[in-house]
Amino acid sequence: MTTSETADYDVIVVGAGAAGVGVAITLRHAGIENYLVLDRHTVGASFAAWPAETRFITPSFPSNSIGMLDLNSIAIGVSPAYSLEVEHPTGQDYAAHLRGVAKFFELPIREGAAVQRIVRTDDVFQVELDGETLSAKHVIWAAGEFQYPLLAGFPGSELCRHTATVDSYEQMPGDDVIIIGGYESGIDAAYHLAYHDRSVRLFDAGCPWDQESSDPSVALSTYSMERIREEWFDEFVELYPDSPVTCVAKTDDGYEVTVGGEETFHTSVPPLLAGGFTGSHQMVADLFEQRDDGFPLLSENDESTKVPGIFLCGPAVRHQNHVFCFIYKYRQRFAVVAKAIATSLGLPAEQLESYRQWGMYLDDLSCCGEECATC
Repeated sequence: MTTSETADYDVIVVGAGAAGVGVAITLRHAGIENYLVLDRHTVGASFAAWPAETRFITPSFPSNSIGMLDLNSIAIGVSPAYSLEVEHPTGQDYAAHLRGVAKFFELPIREGAAVQRIVRTDDVFQVELDGETLSAKHVIWAAGEFQYPLLAGFPGSELCRHTATVDSYEQMPGDDVIIIGGYESGIDAAYHLAYHDRSVRLFDAGCPWDQESSDPSVALSTYSMERIREEWFDEFVELYPDSPVTCVAKTDDGYEVTVGGEETFHTSVPPLLAGGFTGSHQMVADLFEQRDDGFPLLSENDESTKVPGIFLCGPAVRHQNHVFCFIYKYRQRFAVVAKAIATSLGLPAEQLESYRQWGMYLDDLSCCGEECATC
């Protein structure tokens, strides 16, 4: 790779969430000093925007007897379980943890910097902000998913309220709530609404709560399964498997939800859409080739195969059938990206050897596969 010497920065990281902060720390460990992290809001803003009651489904523990990292850690020697003393942090908890980590490592972060466009010209990336353009030899896109909810999918979906827009389930109006989508966010919403004595009907095109898979990217977490078995969940929540919602329409006294193209259900408040997220990678789709599933096609170093020098970090990373959608999965790729960039800058990246010893550096993709029972 050839790079220009006129760039403002060696690396610009877009996003200051778990992926952006984590890979920024790894860049420092790789010996890279001239870099900048940009976030359109604040450090950890996506986590802070979670519904007040929502918690991490992956548990946090400071460490264990074989030295493995906390599942929700983003760097060696850093544990939210240690700093927060909570096993399942809320989003607000985790945002505070990220702010503390960023401050401890003295990361160069610019908040309130909304990236409008990224263009590569003469081996240098021009990162356009509001009224300003920065240049960099490399860009790492780590802007995450939560702020980009998936709203389309069926007629009338725009009438629904996405779970990403909920401040608190306790404060939601209505005594009868319909939820569309039965994976983690759908079950989470149903659990909290039921806790506050709301009647809930949850529809899913499949049956995630009875999925025969050991892959945590496919099956519901044990944390969610435990919640389904709570007495009040069974009392207030009715689960409808194999029931795809085909239409939502406004009526004089509420909303009508059509399931399977035939049966209809009524609710007095907007249905709650728990259908996932489009992901921020859509904003830079022109810089990546696409896989058949719509996710960016990446090299073995998580670099664009179309535009050299731009890398992807976070839950949108995919390799063959490997899905890196949890923090403990995609953090394994931080050192891969940092080493590739350090090598292109002529740096030895010797400190990254410690990542290999801690199981955070993958030379191959033998783990986190679709059939992996150990992840």
